[in-house]
Amino acid sequence: MIPNLIGDRARSVGLPAVKRVAGIVTRLLPIPQPTLMVGPGSSARLGQAVGGFGHRQVLIVTDEVISRLGLLEPLTDALAAGGTPFTVFDEVTADAPIPVIEKGIEVFRRAGCDAIVAFGGGSVIDAAKVIGLAAANDRHPRSLVGYFRGLRGPAPIYAVPTTAGTGSEVTVAAVISDPEHEKKLVIADTRIVPRMAALDPSLMAGLPKPVTAATGMDALTHAVEAYIGYWGTGFTDRMALSAVSMIYENLPLAYNDGANLAAREKMALASTYAGLAFTRANVGNVHAIAHQLGGKYHTPHGLANAIMLPQVLRFSAPEITAKLAMLAVRAKVGNESQPEEELADRFLDSVEALAASIGIPRRLDALRAADIPALADAACWEADTNYPVPRRMTQEDCESMLRAVLPEVRQAAEAAPRKRAAGKKATAPGAVKTRRRRSTGQA
Repeated sequence: MIPNLIGDRARSVGLPAVKRVAGIVTRLLPIPQPTLMVGPGSSARLGQAVGGFGHRQVLIVTDEVISRLGLLEPLTDALAAGGTPFTVFDEVTADAPIPVIEKGIEVFRRAGCDAIVAFGGGSVIDAAKVIGLAAANDRHPRSLVGYFRGLRGPAPIYAVPTTAGTGSEVTVAAVISDPEHEKKLVIADTRIVPRMAALDPSLMAGLPKPVTAATGMDALTHAVEAYIGYWGTGFTDRMALSAVSMIYENLPLAYNDGANLAAREKMALASTYAGLAFTRANVGNVHAIAHQLGGKYHTPHGLANAIMLPQVLRFSAPEITAKLAMLAVRAKVGNESQPEEELADRFLDSVEALAASIGIPRRLDALRAADIPALADAACWEADTNYPVPRRMTQEDCESMLRAVLPEVRQAAEAAPRKRAAGKKATAPGAVKTRRRRSTGQA
């Protein structure tokens, strides 16, 4: 309802000024950075460190697959060896839905936990953050949506990411889902940044190729959107550009040889660098659209980002030619001696080529033409009120980008009525005249 009350004029004139002020705040806001342990076996080393902190009961938040595969064992063995009791909550599912988080809060309270280890992908880490914050404030997760909504910070949180994509181990945000309303919800607070994180490539060696591809493109999206937005700093630009360089070099290697631990480790670092970049510089239109696709169709976040990234970059290109040129240089798809326009085109083409080389589809099978207006409206609202985008998208712009990723059969079916309607208008000049008179108040 709020988007309709504010209207396009207020959104395009008033909110950019507010977002510029927010950008200044993000440059000054103290954001903690976790201590990082990197390399094979680092999950066990994190367990040893946590075991030495004297926690009375640790809640390990994970998912059923990780628990069943025994990936927790190096961590839990280290905790046990240090005499630290722990409770495993392994019911987290994709998108961290609220009902699951409610269960996790209850387990945290019932077991008397005073620390959390998040062990899994982005949904697991985000769920752990919200469990901790909600438990500390005795509040429902919905009441924490937004910025700094809790009076108290959570118990110490530690993270072991098992995918290289979200960067959630270093970010101030947690994205959860509300299945009842088919929405993604964002909770942001500097106090939910994990105290310590282990980037253990051995945990990622068995990831399926589609997961490697989607999460890798998720990290690329984070880095690119952090770099092209207008909240960037010298630090975030360095992190983002380094991440892009590492992803271009290592994502194909990790995709084609999942056991390549060197490539896996560099992808884990790239994901973390991208997380450090966007937690301060924020994201943009790609995420605004992807969140709607995830909420409506449960499309994996990385896949939604990967599909929309080429569309949004081409839409934004007129405003970011110089930045696209720099991205091309850092991605090693061009060199500084070439004209900026040529480099920008090379980077745009390279994003599509990289996605195709790792099996990312160009279209989203779940997307329905009838849903596009509502999806676009929600995406525009999210972007307008949150993100420092280089080019503001209108409802029409967003709908056009979404139609470009419709499955080909639905795209053709939708185009046919438009062509028929256009033909009728062309043969009905009287109707055109009537519309013109009405638009000027003469009819």
